[in-house]
Amino acid sequence: MTTPSLPQLPTPVRSYLNDPSLTALWAAARTRLERNRLAPTGTVQVQLDAEGAKRLGGLLGTRLEPGLRRIQLGPLDAALRASAAQCGLVSVVADLTGQPLQDRMSAKEAQQTAWTALWQQLDADLTRAGLAHAGWIADWLGELRSTGILTRAGIEAATGALGSAVRTIATLTDTPLHAPAGTGAEAVKQWELSELAAHTTGDAHGLDEGRLAGILVLKAIAAACTLSAPDSAAGRRLLWERVGVSTDSLSGTIMVWQLAPPGPHPWAQMMRTRCDLALVTHLTLHELHTVPDVPLTVPGTTVYFCENPQVLQAAARYGLPGILMCGSGNPSAAGWELLQRLTSGGADVAYHGDFDWPGIAIADRVMRAGARPWRMHTADYLNALAELPAERLPPLAGPAAPTPWDPQLTAAMTQNDLAVHEEAQLHHLLPDLRHGKSAGSPGVRRPR
Repeated sequence: MTTPSLPQLPTPVRSYLNDPSLTALWAAARTRLERNRLAPTGTVQVQLDAEGAKRLGGLLGTRLEPGLRRIQLGPLDAALRASAAQCGLVSVVADLTGQPLQDRMSAKEAQQTAWTALWQQLDADLTRAGLAHAGWIADWLGELRSTGILTRAGIEAATGALGSAVRTIATLTDTPLHAPAGTGAEAVKQWELSELAAHTTGDAHGLDEGRLAGILVLKAIAAACTLSAPDSAAGRRLLWERVGVSTDSLSGTIMVWQLAPPGPHPWAQMMRTRCDLALVTHLTLHELHTVPDVPLTVPGTTVYFCENPQVLQAAARYGLPGILMCGSGNPSAAGWELLQRLTSGGADVAYHGDFDWPGIAIADRVMRAGARPWRMHTADYLNALAELPAERLPPLAGPAAPTPWDPQLTAAMTQNDLAVHEEAQLHHLLPDLRHGKSAGSPGVRRPR
């Protein structure tokens, strides 16, 4: 509840009450009223100087001494109504403080009522969809309540997203969503993600990465499959695919140089031809899924993996023989798929990226997926600082990221507080590609 807007106080009255000596009184009264359902009861304690005591005493018809005084709001409200103000304390405080008062207790109760209604509506929607007794529902609802994902979004956004999520889940559960993998339960229809979103949310992008409805559906799928919620784009893609939904498999690519798969398969022959023609290839997820059984390298082959396209561009310019893939920052789903295919096929994938906190976070994810460091140790970072003028290096930004493959690297970066971007290390990286050197670290030279 909010106080309605009222005509302003008469000018002489407003001038009398709006004196700076009474500002603390009106602020304290506002706080108490908003916590008290706008009822002028109880007291406030304020410090009054001589002028404030004189003015407030004149209003109340009593003598007040300066100092810390406890003022009863009931008599103050009555005095205002009997004065030339001709209105009560709530209206006066709203006028003098510049905005209507909020009944915070009623607003809180209304909010609680709205959230109660939301959970009741969700139960009703799940019942209508035939999902109320699914074994995974309790876990899903428990996670939604405990993580606060809905309260952070707000009641309006949460209501819409939950409705869309239930419709989507119901659409996907023509066969039991909670059936364990390998039991033969298959989705009746194969969906494109945008097609499914248009069908269940009215918006072709309604289930896109980062949209609340999509997040809720993925949490439901994870609960139904007794899996942890995925923390990567690749993990989310695999979860969608688990229930017969295809995400974008064409727009995201991974760039590769000199990837020449062995064997007679036409695609492998095509890739070798592109290598012979010195062409960079942009592989899509769709393409990698089309040739799932074609070996990509001979086991034991070193494949270098960089973050910045400038490294791959330089490798192509000089016609270097080393195999190189480039994620262009955080890899797309195609990049993660290629990395998984390479490592599971026995390739030795060596990763290099930026020495800044976002770059370190990407490196950590790539290495946890099976790669190893390529000139990404403490020695490499300190050598770069020794080679490059400090005034040309940007400071690190953002929170520090861990480097599990070399814990001292985080400490060294934090201490020096300088970023080294990957393209500044071309003179080290390109010789590795030319000669197929190990991805280990050279000896360290201390900064001068």
